[in-house]
Amino acid sequence: MRRTLQTHTPSDSRGVFQWLAYRAITGMEKAGQTRYSRTVRLPGGPAWFEVRVLPSSPTHLVLDAVLSDSHDTAELITRVRRLFDLDADSRVIDYALRSQPEIAPLISRCPGIRLSGTVDPHELLIRTIIGQQISVAQARSTLTTLVTHLGEPMTGADDDLHRMFPTMEAIAERGSEVLRGPRARIDAVIDSARALADGSLTITRDDDSHDLRARLLNRRGIGPWTADYVRMRVLGEPDVLLAGDSALRAGARRLGLPHDAKGLTAWAERCAPWRSYLSTHLWSA
Repeated sequence: MRRTLQTHTPSDSRGVFQWLAYRAITGMEKAGQTRYSRTVRLPGGPAWFEVRVLPSSPTHLVLDAVLSDSHDTAELITRVRRLFDLDADSRVIDYALRSQPEIAPLISRCPGIRLSGTVDPHELLIRTIIGQQISVAQARSTLTTLVTHLGEPMTGADDDLHRMFPTMEAIAERGSEVLRGPRARIDAVIDSARALADGSLTITRDDDSHDLRARLLNRRGIGPWTADYVRMRVLGEPDVLLAGDSALRAGARRLGLPHDAKGLTAWAERCAPWRSYLSTHLWSA
């Protein structure tokens, strides 16, 4: 199948491609400056898709996919639109943030910044727990090992995309065999995978933001940073500030903003209800 997806203008879709490229898991994802492809598990079975910029119109993306079940077309389109945050009203967001003189140059330099989402909420939670307190490169290496050893083989896709992200059942049963690092983090991954597999924990893109945060914080090994990051990426929650994030605070420092968690939190109140987009700008800075 092929579909053309339109977005509001301005749109920094290339920023999403870059974000995804930094985090792409070898064997399951492939990304460049204007193209992203991956395998994904849909209700009707395994699928493969690729998203690329339409050269003649940067406000349009082209989605190509091979599905096990054509009934999954609408579901995949919804997931890809969330992944690239295509439904955000960028003019409203930019206007609100540009009113703050300290960050106005960021908005002018990168209009229409997007809040990258996910095509699989369960996968996103596992990736986030693994990525806690380590570098993006370390997380990517660990996740590649997990996918290589526990991911189901995928056929019929791009030659470089030959694995699915492991099922929650597989991670719960065998994750401790392949994961390395602090025991507490491994236990948190296994515990969360088990809960997602047996249904005692659910995460969907339609969840209530505050309820999801409370449920995640009740889990072993999940703190505020992880819970809020999941809300940003899964729900597209527009008003989350990850004030404890070291890279985000480094961006704030570079701009001359308060860069301790308490000071940054107080300053950022003026950017509500768009603090997730502020966070993305600060990461870029």
